[in-house]
Amino acid sequence: MAYLTGFHAIEEMIKSSKASGLSCGPLLVAKAGPRAKEIVSLAINNKIRIERTGVFDLENLAPDNRGIAMFVSDHIYGGGGAGGGNSADISLENFIEELGDKKNVLVLILDEITDPHNYGAILRSCDQFAVDLVISRSRRSAKHAAVISQTSAGAVSWVPQAETPNLVRAMENLKDADFWIYGADMDGEPVYKKDLKGRTALVLGSEGSGISRLIYEKCDGFVGIPSSGRIDSLNVSVAAGILLYDIRRQMSRK
Repeated sequence: MAYLTGFHAIEEMIKSSKASGLSCGPLLVAKAGPRAKEIVSLAINNKIRIERTGVFDLENLAPDNRGIAMFVSDHIYGGGGAGGGNSADISLENFIEELGDKKNVLVLILDEITDPHNYGAILRSCDQFAVDLVISRSRRSAKHAAVISQTSAGAVSWVPQAETPNLVRAMENLKDADFWIYGADMDGEPVYKKDLKGRTALVLGSEGSGISRLIYEKCDGFVGIPSSGRIDSLNVSVAAGILLYDIRRQMSRK
């Protein structure tokens, strides 16, 4: 059971549920300022049930609320992977089938990203740079639905995602579909020097230990971000934004 409390997160969940035909709510309202009133109107227009509640009761259910919170059930959000999670969930098999002859395709593979704040921030970058699919390992990656949705500013409701119990097999399936797979690594070739046009998948490793051995061995190469800082490396969500930007920049070139 989860409650969304961020204005952006609630708003985007309402919009995406309308697009997908899934139901969500109710929207709990204790007190409503101007921004909250806009969301209440949006919910009413989308036939989402509104429930008035006391400030104390809402604090118990969703401590980070701003006067409103929306209930999100497991079958809609954050719990199912392909076929069972949020409205943006798809299967890798269907994704590959529907590619047709599309040439420039960007996939992001998340290998053990466990911090929900990083996960959400990465999804926000994925939305900004039009990532076609995010693949993560089922049951092992960050699954704190409310935190992810808030940190992503609601992008989790829009970014296509697929979960798999076996990332190595997923990488093999991508390679069979003519993808080249590159791991993010501090010692990798500078991202702006690597030709990353075409069907490209980028692997991001965990916050602590990086890319796991079997997945590392499956990568076709490695890309990095040249830096001159005094600390070890960039935060994984910051690195994701930089790398995704440059890949999309290259793909936009003729």
